[in-house]
Amino acid sequence: MAIQIIVVILLNFIISLIGTLAYSVRLVGVRTGKIAVSFALFNILMLVSRVAVSFQVPILTRYVEGNPGAGDLLTVFNVIIVISGTATVFGAILIPTFQRLLYRGVQSFTIDRSLSKLIIHSFSKSGIRYIKDCVTVPSKENVRQLTHKKYPRRIIFYNFLAVAFLTVGSLAPIYAGILEPDLRATCITLSSIVNGIATILMTIFIDPHLSIMTDDVIDGKRTEDEFRVCVIGLVGSKTLGTFASLLLLLPFSYLIVFMARVI
Repeated sequence: MAIQIIVVILLNFIISLIGTLAYSVRLVGVRTGKIAVSFALFNILMLVSRVAVSFQVPILTRYVEGNPGAGDLLTVFNVIIVISGTATVFGAILIPTFQRLLYRGVQSFTIDRSLSKLIIHSFSKSGIRYIKDCVTVPSKENVRQLTHKKYPRRIIFYNFLAVAFLTVGSLAPIYAGILEPDLRATCITLSSIVNGIATILMTIFIDPHLSIMTDDVIDGKRTEDEFRVCVIGLVGSKTLGTFASLLLLLPFSYLIVFMARVI
């Protein structure tokens, strides 16, 4: 396997892993009562994710330009999606551990009000010891709650669609350029066709609902258990949505080719 593809796979793994952990940030914010601080600390990881995204597309595009075989590249793209789905599963397993670490980070930052102290303490003996103590596995009871508790099925379905579109949104334009080499540059710039649908779903339906639910938990109108069930459902829909994008890669690639020809 080419070094470019290995790098892209690693970048996708990081992006998907951090994206999965993001679902637990609101829950930590509810528990600590410090939602803004929770997101501020998590933005350190999001910065890593954004850097990974900025390198992913150029590296993959450069590899495609040097290897124009559409059949072989379809397999490569599918492998990238599968690895992203695997990273999502891995992130779901890490959520309980990450919640404990972020919870402690929020408490420490609130007291010291220094990001540098927090980072330095994380690499100290006591910090490493605490990290080891935080390692845990997901509770089976939390997963079972999905079968007998109410959860926002509509929002979880929208999240499933949004994740599927976002996953394929960075790959379909590149593959469309393989199908129509003369319009490669146009195809790559049309990623907004796919990502736009996901953005609409997230902006209009998903994010407002999560924000209201977060406020309701803080105000005592909803329980933390209800919010946890919602987070579990969202993580599950992200996992399924990532793997479902395997079925969308070709259809959306041809859609982008069609739009490029029309334009």
